[in-house]
Amino acid sequence: MTEITENWYIVKRPAGHCEIVPNLVAEDDNLEIIEQWGPFTSQGEAIARRIGLIRAGKCQPQ
Repeated sequence: MTEITENWYIVKRPAGHCEIVPNLVAEDDNLEIIEQWGPFTSQGEAIARRIGLIRAGKCQPQ
């Protein structure tokens, strides 16, 4: 039996906002993605990284 591991990504949209999405969404939605960071092993880790990206000026807060 194969275990499916879910990874999380931070994706930057054209409006400048960054969203946290699971791996399946990140792969299917490439046209709307300007930049992408990840994979992260948990959603909590991705949230923490997104806060850092906002503070660094790479993403706009929502």
